Amino acid sequence: LDRARSGRRPFFFMANSHDPHRPFAGSDQEKHTRLRETGDGYPDPSRIYHPGEIQVPGFLPNLPEVRREVAEYLSSCRRADDTVGAILKALDESGEAKNTIIIFLSDNGMAFPYAKANCYLSSTRTPLLVRWPGRVTPGVDRTHFICGVDFMPTILEIMRLPQPGDMDGTSFLPLLCGESQSGRESVFTTINTLASARAFPMRCLQNHRYGYIFNAWSDGQTVYRNESQTGRTWAAMQQASESDPAIAARVDFFSHRVVEELYDLENDPACLNNLATRPEFATLLGRMRVQMREAMEKTSDPQLELFIEVAGMRR
Repeated sequence: LDRARSGRRPFFFMANSHDPHRPFAGSDQEKHTRLRETGDGYPDPSRIYHPGEIQVPGFLPNLPEVRREVAEYLSSCRRADDTVGAILKALDESGEAKNTIIIFLSDNGMAFPYAKANCYLSSTRTPLLVRWPGRVTPGVDRTHFICGVDFMPTILEIMRLPQPGDMDGTSFLPLLCGESQSGRESVFTTINTLASARAFPMRCLQNHRYGYIFNAWSDGQTVYRNESQTGRTWAAMQQASESDPAIAARVDFFSHRVVEELYDLENDPACLNNLATRPEFATLLGRMRVQMREAMEKTSDPQLELFIEVAGMRR
């Protein structure tokens, strides 16, 4: 900020907080990491959350170790807030706050089973806050869907810079100015290779009411694994599954999945009840299959042929 002011030039500044990635604040993973580091290690957040004061997300079982890890996660979120606060304070002190567009976003859901590195609502519904003094009126848009590929064209349009002609995204500048925008009634989300370099391709077509997921990797034998299973929650779920049939079913489903999932996100945002095999939802399932195929064709999706085969959508 000092260099930008002294050089009298516009600036772009991107700050990436580690939080709330693992290791979560106060967790055993973090303590072990601190022991390996020199200096002070990770700073403590300004507020520590405790298991007794938190609400467990609906997609997770309410077990003591789950509550403990969710509390650690929320403490990490607070540490991220502390980081953002320090940046905003520096911006205020620079005198440039009124001339700066601030965009806060997250790249994925919380690092727990049935969230991060999947295509559920809890996986891809992430924060987006924009502050643009004099242009953005405070409020919440609950109508339009946007996705990550939309950020580049939006920022280019804001800066009045030329845009490449082959971008998949679309600027959502009209939404920031309080206008409506067509073509944002649904969103197509994907995941392919995880940090482990293992491929678990998933696709989701989601609108305001329903989410339809295609798990290209699910074959009844392949076992899903990702980083979100390395903490307290997955271990607690596995242990509880030995005596609790409902949790055992959740553990097995997360591990193996099925090829198609369909959820009523209005009444079941935790995605607990798969409607894909229910006869009364056959028409809806067929309609969302068509929309999924259109999205995959538009993006030249490498899983398209497999989708056409397993979904029974012969050419």
